[in-house]
Amino acid sequence: MNFFIVLRKELMEQWRTKRLLVILAVMAIFGLISPLLAKLTPDLLKSIPDMPAGLADLIPEPTLTDAVLQYVKNLEQFGILLALLMSMGSVAQEKERGTAAMMLTHPLSRAAFLLAKFAALAVTFTLSLTVAALACWYYTLLLFEALPWDSFLALNGLMLVGFFVYIAATILCSTLVRSQGAAAGLAFGALVLIAGIGSLPRIGTYFPGQLFNWGVGLALGAADPAWPALWVSLGLIVTFLGIAWLVFRRQEL
Repeated sequence: MNFFIVLRKELMEQWRTKRLLVILAVMAIFGLISPLLAKLTPDLLKSIPDMPAGLADLIPEPTLTDAVLQYVKNLEQFGILLALLMSMGSVAQEKERGTAAMMLTHPLSRAAFLLAKFAALAVTFTLSLTVAALACWYYTLLLFEALPWDSFLALNGLMLVGFFVYIAATILCSTLVRSQGAAAGLAFGALVLIAGIGSLPRIGTYFPGQLFNWGVGLALGAADPAWPALWVSLGLIVTFLGIAWLVFRRQEL
């Protein structure tokens, strides 16, 4: 049993348990409604009864910038949450049920076992974000104007790297413990820790959150490159998966 067989098994399991459809549907919905929310929010605010005179005139008209910001805000929040929810039981659940020990009796390395878990989730998130991006681009074209394809593609690529960081971190948390509940608690703590450190003034420029800001700048033609955040994010993915492998290879199943 090699890496590709396990990868196929993971993808089939995601399909049968509807996890793939859930991720795709949630991200596609937010891809669709983000430009729509940006377009309609000012009108909804103006329609509030008993609004003070003159206040409605202060609400600016929606622009392309609002559509992009709404899209990134929604996908960042719900994408990270989905990365945590869909990854937290990836290893712990297998150990809890005993299926990990059964699979590893075949000619399958523990590194390949973990990498297949990560790769399957990476494929699912890549597919789902692609659908969300297409939906957002089309509705933005209808409601505002066309976004440049190259910069919008770069925006989504940077967001995808950010999601991969949280997937890798959650797989590590799932490897450290033997129950899905403990993995969920640990993964949530890791999410808070990464987000907390990323909010610090100087250190934050090196953390995954900066990738979303860089992507917004690229999409709107006012990019402020954050290469250090990209290299650190890629390094975190490798580090998290490497630590997970070092821990997993010493665990009794």
